[in-house]
Amino acid sequence: MPSTTAELLDLLDLEDLDLDLFRGRQPHTTWQRTFGGQVLAQALVAGVRTTPERTAHSMHALFLHAGRTDLPMIFDVERIRDGRTFSTRRVNARQHGRMIFTAELSFKNREDGPDHCPTLTQALEQMFGRPMPTVKEWDALDVRLASDGSQLVDPNHVTHLSLWVRTTASLPDDRVVQRAILAYISDISLMAGAVMPHLGSVPPGMVVNPASLDHAMWFHRTAEADRWMLYDQVSPNASGLLGFSMGRPMQDGKLIASCCQEGVMRLMDANDLDALVTFPFGRSE
Repeated sequence: MPSTTAELLDLLDLEDLDLDLFRGRQPHTTWQRTFGGQVLAQALVAGVRTTPERTAHSMHALFLHAGRTDLPMIFDVERIRDGRTFSTRRVNARQHGRMIFTAELSFKNREDGPDHCPTLTQALEQMFGRPMPTVKEWDALDVRLASDGSQLVDPNHVTHLSLWVRTTASLPDDRVVQRAILAYISDISLMAGAVMPHLGSVPPGMVVNPASLDHAMWFHRTAEADRWMLYDQVSPNASGLLGFSMGRPMQDGKLIASCCQEGVMRLMDANDLDALVTFPFGRSE
């Protein structure tokens, strides 16, 4: 393990060996195997070197074998995809010809901030090719997609959705009001992450009509709901007509609440106007 910050930074200064091929140093240590966090950090740096104009937003890694501390680490980066918004890289780490670690990283374009992101209404209408009356009724909220809007969700992690949200007008400096508005906001899109991955399997002429069944929420800090909050959401499971999603509203880099929701996802005739205007945000069952 490095004993100083300077030594830690030195570990991240990878040596360029060839195109998409890098070598990472090992620190002086009494440990019997390489610290996993070191491999994660060096792999991230290797991936970034191949797409410096974009920002890493997810990393999924597997530790295959223990790393030796007496050998340098070789990082081989495979360029899986470069799209308009996202890039995907696979990073394999080897020692003495043996692969000990592999990771997939996803990168996205840097954003200028919420004010330059498209509204959720614009993104949905572009995706579905029709007006979204229910969304337009949320004039009290400014809801924006946390991307450039070319894709509603990350194609590599389709159960993930991130939104910028705030009220369109100032709120009173009242803790009860602020938390009540935060509770209101927490329900606007949680079911979307559970529904999105399954849209491709919906039969022609049908739509998914999700409805909330239960909702739990924990308040960690008092937020100012009239300032931008990043609402990060993920759906880890959908089965047996039930979808489960979790949300994390954040402000100024701090987690302000946690919430989760389960809902039923029914197929309905696309001619049913009620089904059309409630997708993809659901309603109480």
